[in-house]
Amino acid sequence: MTLEDFMRSVSDDPVPATFYFLALPSLALLTNWIAGKEAHQAPWKYFYSLLAYAACIPGIFAVCLSVYLFLFQRGGSIFNLNLITQVLPILSMILTLAVIRQRVSFAYVPGFSKLSNLMLGLSVIFFLMYLLDRTRIIAFVYMPVQYLLLIVIGSLIVLNYTFRQLLR
Repeated sequence: MTLEDFMRSVSDDPVPATFYFLALPSLALLTNWIAGKEAHQAPWKYFYSLLAYAACIPGIFAVCLSVYLFLFQRGGSIFNLNLITQVLPILSMILTLAVIRQRVSFAYVPGFSKLSNLMLGLSVIFFLMYLLDRTRIIAFVYMPVQYLLLIVIGSLIVLNYTFRQLLR
């Protein structure tokens, strides 16, 4: 099964995916109501972590897919967006994180720093890929591949550090 086949099968039967992406913010709201002021304590913070991961993994994938289609395929129109596979996961992620944030600071949610680092790292990589794609630099270099990899990794580290400083 290819990714296109998977997206087509989700689009053909959108009820399970729609239920999943609508259930995540609803569960976060219900958890906020049940947990009350104890939301930052042991059983609730782990459930918030589960909700954050369940919302962010498909949401991040949908963002990456959309960015790839619009920036690098250059043939996609915004009118061809698939609402179930490209828009609903992003909206569900944003809404779930906003609902969780109402009750608990993300510092108390276990593993959320890993998710934010993943989001930041993917943003830096897509920015670097977009920059390299748009400059259309063609270089013939008589340099070993190891040095080119070090240059790319170094630029990723510098951009990652720069974006972290900007987001503080």
